[in-house]
Amino acid sequence: MINLSGLLSQILEVVFALAVAPLLTGWVNQCRAWLQNKSAPGLLQPYRMLHKLWIKESVLAEHASSLFRATPYIVFAAMSLACGIIPTLSTDLPLSPSADAIALVGLLALARIFIALSAMDIGTAFGSMGARREMLLGFLAEPALLMVLFNASLLTQSTLLTSIVENLIHRDFAIYPSLAFAGVAFTMVSLAENARIPIDNPSTHLELTMIHEALLLEYSGRHLALMEWAASLKLFAYSCMGIALFFPWGIAMASNPLALVFAIPLLIIKLMTGGAALALIEIASAKIRIFRVPEFLMTAFLLAVIGMLIHFLLGA
Repeated sequence: MINLSGLLSQILEVVFALAVAPLLTGWVNQCRAWLQNKSAPGLLQPYRMLHKLWIKESVLAEHASSLFRATPYIVFAAMSLACGIIPTLSTDLPLSPSADAIALVGLLALARIFIALSAMDIGTAFGSMGARREMLLGFLAEPALLMVLFNASLLTQSTLLTSIVENLIHRDFAIYPSLAFAGVAFTMVSLAENARIPIDNPSTHLELTMIHEALLLEYSGRHLALMEWAASLKLFAYSCMGIALFFPWGIAMASNPLALVFAIPLLIIKLMTGGAALALIEIASAKIRIFRVPEFLMTAFLLAVIGMLIHFLLGA
């Protein structure tokens, strides 16, 4: 039976993700503008954009099917559920036993499939081009992400994210070579999955370079608001996944629900640090050609595999 503290922790995680995800996007945009010596947009700009889109009427293409209409809700629900699976504030999560790391990757893949299908549903050139590129990224990024998660599961003998976090917290502080390689691979996968430089530029609509934006060109109104909100949730989910795997200290244990009071500000500090690091990586990198993306993601996959081999050879 689900206890009251676990239910409250689960609801708090989802509500916190829904509320803070656009703020994380605004923080990254601010840091990126500051590093470029530009006038930074307001920290609450993503909320203003979502409000503006939400009150507008959604305009649909003449031949749009029910799949096109349902995709924003499916993608938003998948990203919200993914944020509920990842232990961001507490390990006392009722969803954890029924959704492990493999299920998390499956949720991300489900959202990707529906986005690609909806982009092709209208039949425009931009949508089809973006869908092909998005599926190419998924085909290469998902195996690398699985290898990263398997690195952590080998250390803890479990694929449950809550068990991984609890095990890592109770271990002595040390730099594990396998997790070091997995961390570099995870960073590369995160940049690709969230359409960041060097894979994609989130602030451009140039047809030869855009991937994520090409998938959303036919959406408007509340549908576009849900898709943009889901993109922020995806960035939040990957950020919290990285924190849970590589910097889990400060996440409340299931046996100590009062630790949530300290877990929330500590998570905010970690997200701010990670957002600033992401902006710094983007500024220091150059956009690579789409034909070089497979090499980039295959490198991430090989680094994760090397981490697994190191674990088998050294046990660390």
